[in-house]
Amino acid sequence: MRLFASYITTERLIEQYHKQLYWHIRRMVVSHEDAQDVLQNTFMQVYLHLSGLRDPSQERAWLYRIATNEALMWLRNRHLFLSLEDDDASGLLDTLAADPYTDTADSVAMKLQEAVLALPTMQRTVFNLRYFDELSYEEIAAVTGSSVAAAKTNYHYAKQRIMKLIEA
Repeated sequence: MRLFASYITTERLIEQYHKQLYWHIRRMVVSHEDAQDVLQNTFMQVYLHLSGLRDPSQERAWLYRIATNEALMWLRNRHLFLSLEDDDASGLLDTLAADPYTDTADSVAMKLQEAVLALPTMQRTVFNLRYFDELSYEEIAAVTGSSVAAAKTNYHYAKQRIMKLIEA
């Protein structure tokens, strides 16, 4: 374990995964500033718990799990603060439209993002991990703490719901 711990450093993980994790978090919390805050919290958790990463082959799933948990915690706190229901995306849609870093001129991308934000939290998370981040179902299961079958099912239902929302 010492050999592995010496080869993995927080700095290397930040350098290698910064951009990927930023966009993963950004798709979840929408706002650039919030994504930056959640990303910083993510790397703080990585630094604090790096010794808990025992299998180098699980590095990416481990990082995405931390990032996902931090983003979900941020969303839960935001919902509590704003008194929104768990899967109510109206606040996130408002944030999406108001965010100066969002390209609102790309109507197709905006429609897709709006449809994704209308999904229940687990479906939205699984869809983002599979479609945008291109994680395998095994990695998604590890990130979400679910089974591979549940990850596939959530992705399937998310795709169906997004297609209906886009066609409407």
